[in-house]
Amino acid sequence: MDGVTVRRDIACTTPGDAELTMDVYSPPGRSASGRTPAVVLVPGFPGAVKRIGSFVSWAELMAASGLVAITCATKDPVADMEAVLGYVREHAASLGVDGERMGLWACSGHVPNALSLLAHPERGYLKCAALCYGFMLDLDGSTAVADAARMYGFSNPCSNRTFEDLPRGTSLFVARAGRDEFPGLNAALDAFLAQAVRDNRPVTFVNHATGPHAFDVADDSPATRDVIRQVLGFLKSHLADDR
Repeated sequence: MDGVTVRRDIACTTPGDAELTMDVYSPPGRSASGRTPAVVLVPGFPGAVKRIGSFVSWAELMAASGLVAITCATKDPVADMEAVLGYVREHAASLGVDGERMGLWACSGHVPNALSLLAHPERGYLKCAALCYGFMLDLDGSTAVADAARMYGFSNPCSNRTFEDLPRGTSLFVARAGRDEFPGLNAALDAFLAQAVRDNRPVTFVNHATGPHAFDVADDSPATRDVIRQVLGFLKSHLADDR
């Protein structure tokens, strides 16, 4: 991780827009002229989410694993992430990114924004998404995600989305915290997984049975490290150029 190269505070719109910036983490020893698959770490809250320790550590891990990782600071997570994806695609060459092989990572209250970004059929370049202990979709009359969004202040652009809005070909990795303390979170996550299986969607699922919410931050255990390794392996595998 110490060998990762970080380009900070890249303005994604005009040079004077200090709100919409991103940091780009590149693998050690990567050729300056090469193009590497990228993972965008999706925020669901406004502010400098890219400075949060967990986002920094995940980005460093992804880059150390051979992927470009992109973190963002936003004012409006929903609109701004649309702009970030467009910027990365338009400037893929200068960023050293393969614009046709990109993935998403999100956790907790950031997940609804990631799911919303996936719900566009023209985004075939988004090959996969890793979603950790997240608030998913409100299915079967549930309001757990909408209630949590109002309580905790994260964006919920999927409030009017259905499961069918998600593209069938995008592979998902879902990590569940078995001892998640947020009311309704695991019920919504379980309903999402059940629907994915009924629909025969490409989903990989791991249950960290003893993990609390944010176990990657709060639970330094062999089980947590195993889930982290699985997330990294999933992203590398599904963004490989030989798939």
